[in-house]
Amino acid sequence: MQRYYFMVRFLPEEANLALLMGRCISVMHGYICKHEIKGLGITLPAWSDGSIGNVIAFVHSDEIVLSELKQQSYFQDMKECGFFSLGRVKIVSDDCAEVRFKRNQTIAKMFVGEARRRLKRLEKRALARGKAFSPSKNTNPREFITFHRIAMSSGSNKQDYLLHIQKMEAKEQTEPLFSSYGFASNLQLNGTVPELSHLVDKI
Repeated sequence: MQRYYFMVRFLPEEANLALLMGRCISVMHGYICKHEIKGLGITLPAWSDGSIGNVIAFVHSDEIVLSELKQQSYFQDMKECGFFSLGRVKIVSDDCAEVRFKRNQTIAKMFVGEARRRLKRLEKRALARGKAFSPSKNTNPREFITFHRIAMSSGSNKQDYLLHIQKMEAKEQTEPLFSSYGFASNLQLNGTVPELSHLVDKI
């Protein structure tokens, strides 16, 4: 399947990368939900073990979809202010390696705040069923491969939350099945995106 992409580079040296990534993804999320667009994925070409990087790229099989996404006012305003550099919509080369950026919600459960919210939900459900609530304690430590966080804010309830993202290599291009955030998430949503790290310096 032929695909296209365009990249956005965050220019400020002291930029809050997690926050800017979140804003870009929120714009994309609103755009694809409004127009009922499927198969739009995100790749992070400047990703490293130490940082999520200062570049985000959007990938889709329809060049027009990406051109219209690029024209969204947030991207254009940030470009005008000198905060973003926007690349042209280009074709993904056939010899490009494939990767998978996956949202792993299990990681969030490691953190105290999320665990507390989860316990409250479980307690509420148990009480609604008229059962006693006695959570089991899991003392086994869990290990995860490198992950980075993206800061998001819900438009409906104004709650802040984090996307925990991991990068995985993929052997081949798969069907573009992504969540409305542009990431793979489970066995059903396991779309791959092109590895564009070799193009980061060209934007």
